[in-house]
Amino acid sequence: MSAPIPFRKPAGPKRGMVLAAGIGKRMRPVTATVPKPLVEVAGRPLLDHALDRLARAGVETAVVNVHYLAHLVEAHLRRRERPHVVISDERGELLETGGGINKALPLLGDQPFYVMNSDSFWIEGPRPNLDWLAGAWDDARMDALLMLAPTVASIGYPGAGDFVMEKDGSLARRAERTIAPFVYSGAAILSPRLFDGAPSGAFSLNLLFDRAIEAGRLFGVRMDGIWLHVGTPEAIRDAEASVRESAA
Repeated sequence: MSAPIPFRKPAGPKRGMVLAAGIGKRMRPVTATVPKPLVEVAGRPLLDHALDRLARAGVETAVVNVHYLAHLVEAHLRRRERPHVVISDERGELLETGGGINKALPLLGDQPFYVMNSDSFWIEGPRPNLDWLAGAWDDARMDALLMLAPTVASIGYPGAGDFVMEKDGSLARRAERTIAPFVYSGAAILSPRLFDGAPSGAFSLNLLFDRAIEAGRLFGVRMDGIWLHVGTPEAIRDAEASVRESAA
């Protein structure tokens, strides 16, 4: 078995992508007139929380894909200075997580990059989680490195988890009718080679995660702090309460 993933002082990717094209059906009625990435949690839009974290991690250019109420997202992003934002336009077709990144690859370059869901939100622990991801990245043996949250300790997440993690950080899928110890938090470092042979059009990133598992090239890092899954109007209140408690 390979050795555990060590922590090294990170250089970190200089490019990243925030997935912001979703319609946010489970967030209705909040998203009837406001796109989910612009829903505010703790006084700041979810999209800005994600971009702020990328900027602090040293990302210089961030790609943001848009679809639902795209004009509102674009207008909001024009007010940002860091990181530099480039739009990937999906007005014509919503491409899901995998297809959206695949379309944006020419904007992301040929080096590993961060990817974040626009509702990836967490209370940091002692070490910044994106720095921890960057320090654990090993390009020789990884196509994807996911930031994982403990399934039972996450706020607003009712599911059964996604992954089992070995001591060396390699990942396997949850078996049917079981609860996995870890859930994907929506933040990761991906290599462009993860998309080699990817289908055209819309598809889920999970398709490529499963391929990487088969090749032994999907890994994870357990996050510090508390993951807040902001997927419903009720989850907004839970997240804000957790933020207040952490600041007390």
